[in-house]
Amino acid sequence: MKRICPVLISASCFLQVASAQAKEELTLSSPNGELSLSFELSKEGAPVYSVDYQNKALLLESALGLKLKDGLELDRDFSIVSVATKKHDSKWKPYVGERSEVRDHYNELVVGLDQGGSKATRLEIHFRVYDEGAAFCYSFPKQEKLKSFTIAKELSQFRFGGDHFCWDTKDPQEVYRRVPISKAGDDIERPLLVEAGPFVALGEARLVDYARLRFTTPAAHTFGVHLGSEVDAETPFATPWRYVMVGDTPGELLENNDLLLNLNEPCAIEDPSWIRPGKVIRTELNTKVAKETVDWAVEMGAAHILIDAGWYGAENDNKSDATTVTVDPRRDSGELDLQAVIDYGKSKGIGTILYVNHRALERQLDELLPLFQKWGVAGIKFGFVNVGSQKWTQWVHDSVRKCADHQMIVDIHDDYRPTGWSRTYPNLLTQEGIKGNETMPTPEENVLLPFTRFLSGAADYTVCYYSSRVKATRAQQLAASIVYYSPFQLIFWYDKPSQFKNEPELEIFKQVPTTWDETRVIHGSLEKYVSIARRSGKRWFIGTMNAGQGRALDLPLDFLEPGVQYQASIKSDAFPDGSDAKAVANSFRMVTSESVIKAEMAPNGGQAIILTPVE
Repeated sequence: MKRICPVLISASCFLQVASAQAKEELTLSSPNGELSLSFELSKEGAPVYSVDYQNKALLLESALGLKLKDGLELDRDFSIVSVATKKHDSKWKPYVGERSEVRDHYNELVVGLDQGGSKATRLEIHFRVYDEGAAFCYSFPKQEKLKSFTIAKELSQFRFGGDHFCWDTKDPQEVYRRVPISKAGDDIERPLLVEAGPFVALGEARLVDYARLRFTTPAAHTFGVHLGSEVDAETPFATPWRYVMVGDTPGELLENNDLLLNLNEPCAIEDPSWIRPGKVIRTELNTKVAKETVDWAVEMGAAHILIDAGWYGAENDNKSDATTVTVDPRRDSGELDLQAVIDYGKSKGIGTILYVNHRALERQLDELLPLFQKWGVAGIKFGFVNVGSQKWTQWVHDSVRKCADHQMIVDIHDDYRPTGWSRTYPNLLTQEGIKGNETMPTPEENVLLPFTRFLSGAADYTVCYYSSRVKATRAQQLAASIVYYSPFQLIFWYDKPSQFKNEPELEIFKQVPTTWDETRVIHGSLEKYVSIARRSGKRWFIGTMNAGQGRALDLPLDFLEPGVQYQASIKSDAFPDGSDAKAVANSFRMVTSESVIKAEMAPNGGQAIILTPVE
């Protein structure tokens, strides 16, 4: 029998050990006991794990390990040399988020492994089990015979017991398709939603200095890991976390998505009070229109305007200099006095965000940041950043750190997807990595997003309210500002101040916050409908989005404070048959926690509600 530290095990009631025929199994349970993760070494000394949920197998015995570039394969011939366990239960307050307080509650197991032989490689595998899911990562402690190394391949696997349906996309800005695992193929984007009895989301957290994960299907019912590049490292070194998030419903997964944040480091910004979330309106490269957009932003309760691509020249030209204001002739719509626009915005309480393509950022960032700070710029929208490799992963996160040093908020486009790092650097307010509204997605795609892309965090969807090309009703567009979480939220993407008629239903855009104290999923059915309630202070907002056929959903208001009356301002499809997608009905009623509001929606429609307590 391999030797295991008996003191640590006997002191930890959440860890069980079973020994048989020279094999030892360590089983770690979640705080509520519903989820458990088991680890053992096979007869060949190969590390494997499995996961049970509610006393049923969720993940069968799945491989663990890494392959180094020098040919060393860290996937067998191991012995266990140490076992450490820990219980953790704390609460922390995000500067921005979907909840004002997050509980970080887990049980942890760290298994120390030694391969022996001439190299005597030491590897530790860290496991955490939460009520919401399980996670693991690898770490290399400082050791004499391994100082610098290159990870050529990660051998982690997630093996299910059947050919379950999953939601596959190969591109972070494209559609999802529901296919069996056997038909999913390779290069699958994360997070990956799997219908395994319960709903499971697979993904990665704390991706800062490693290569991006994409999923493969190396064997039946199994997902493996493909890295975006080799990874150069020096001991001590830890990989990102790989997580298995579990919920009985898709909505439960969304309610539990703080798991990603908990797997990241606490806020590294000593005083984040300068970070200003809020709604944003894009403007033309024209002084007059930009100032009109500032006034519009004030009217809509927005925080910023966005000066988009072209203000310093052609964005894809390496010669374009972002230290100058040299408007791209193809985007010229009149004189642009950028400093005058910035100053006018500041006089009205509106910040200015500048778009800068990665070509200029990669060459000029260290020069741009102090200059932009001098100009009074509030933040930067990163354009078309490179993603995937370790090199570019490190670059983008180093750039966000540098922006924080100069008090710049950040919005990253285009294929970047979050892994929870906004906990550490909350100036990273949002990112794209989504098939946003400017691409005119179908309503089915829209209602799927909360249970796929949004499981990993904020997304910049770019609501296109007045556009005639949008495939959903305007009531659904209003609801999207509530359903979709983004502390930096663009509204009126294709729209101009001249189109604004101050329609009564725009009360939703005027009043909706972009960061929340509480979030609850009322309804959720993949590709059919979603209804989410969010609280800011004493007010609640409910957004409901529908796809396909006309539908009526009951919205119980039992989350409201008992004994308090609320005024419900309801914005609905004026024509439930869908005959006029632009028409929005405005109504009011008094409600309490015992009330039920019916969301009657057109095909591809929606409903948005503001619930304000009556003092």
